[in-house]
Amino acid sequence: MTRRDQRSTEAAAYRKLYKTSRWQRLRERQLTAHPLCVYCLQQEDVTPATVCDHVRPHRGDETLFFDPDNLQSLCAPCHDRVKQREELGQDVIRFGPDGWPIA
Repeated sequence: MTRRDQRSTEAAAYRKLYKTSRWQRLRERQLTAHPLCVYCLQQEDVTPATVCDHVRPHRGDETLFFDPDNLQSLCAPCHDRVKQREELGQDVIRFGPDGWPIA
């Protein structure tokens, strides 16, 4: 079984959580309270957030999944590029508006 197939099997159990009304309400609350991408704001770039992201990967842990303190608002490009690289353990260097790396 390939890694992709294995991840799909592992993730199948918690994918259904994203379809619950509880998650939809929590997601809407997060994006309403924090409508801008937090990664873009670090660079003083104002970008609407469209993704409600888990700061710490939940891996099916419902306590982490539904914890409002474990959520952040991101735009799709930041979620799809930067966040995914971080989760894969790759080095990601983000830069501030002054051109210096953000610690």
